[in-house]
Amino acid sequence: MPNLNQAELQHLRHLIGAHETAYQKLNTFSSQAVDPQIKQMFAKSAQDALNTKQKLLSFLNN
Repeated sequence: MPNLNQAELQHLRHLIGAHETAYQKLNTFSSQAVDPQIKQMFAKSAQDALNTKQKLLSFLNN
């Protein structure tokens, strides 16, 4: 992968932060949900956000 310029790096950091925020919020929503289907939906969405964050972080490690 080619080196990232400053704008790309800034954008990547913003996306990582956004996915971390989404993960935290969705996790909280899941823990507060009463309906099992809603709880599961939030939990899956939280995991998806975490997975995406980890994929984005991998671009910084290459």
